[in-house]
Amino acid sequence: MKKIAVLLVFTLVGSMAFSQQKFAYVDSQYILDNVPEYTVAQDKLDEYSVLWQKEIEAKFAEVDSLYKKFETESVLLPEDIKTKKEAAIVAKEKEAKALQKKRFGKSGDLFTKREELVKPIQDKVYAAIEELATEGSYGIIFDKSGTLTMLYTNPKLDKSDDVLAKLGYKPGTVKDTKDTKTKDKDK
Repeated sequence: MKKIAVLLVFTLVGSMAFSQQKFAYVDSQYILDNVPEYTVAQDKLDEYSVLWQKEIEAKFAEVDSLYKKFETESVLLPEDIKTKKEAAIVAKEKEAKALQKKRFGKSGDLFTKREELVKPIQDKVYAAIEELATEGSYGIIFDKSGTLTMLYTNPKLDKSDDVLAKLGYKPGTVKDTKDTKTKDKDK
């Protein structure tokens, strides 16, 4: 019984402390969309992606060409040459798959480039959010663009434009996704 009373007191004190916290939210995608360096970084990533995809498609086209040629010639080839050609085709296919993994794999070139180009911008945004939280004495700042589902948000608590101002950018320079979302809900 004593343990339950102590737990009840801690719960009551904890909920009182929690209710005294200030809350706010930001839309990190809206913030990033209004940071010109982020758009430039995304464009560079897209360029790399297209270039690398073409390179990979060329490798697979070469494999396909070798396979089609092999199919037409295989009837006339001796068994040992067939085996060698099949092995060469399989080796080319493995090479293409290895290149694909190198470029687009879990820690591949695209991931590395994203870390190089986008992470510094995200770090700046996070630092601005942290500064805003400290200055405004916010206990928690949510991100509504992530997987967190927010059924209702009071626009007065949205601090996205304040974060952009801290970063030195003018809010609303890119299409305002907040207004679009609000208009969509009204329909």
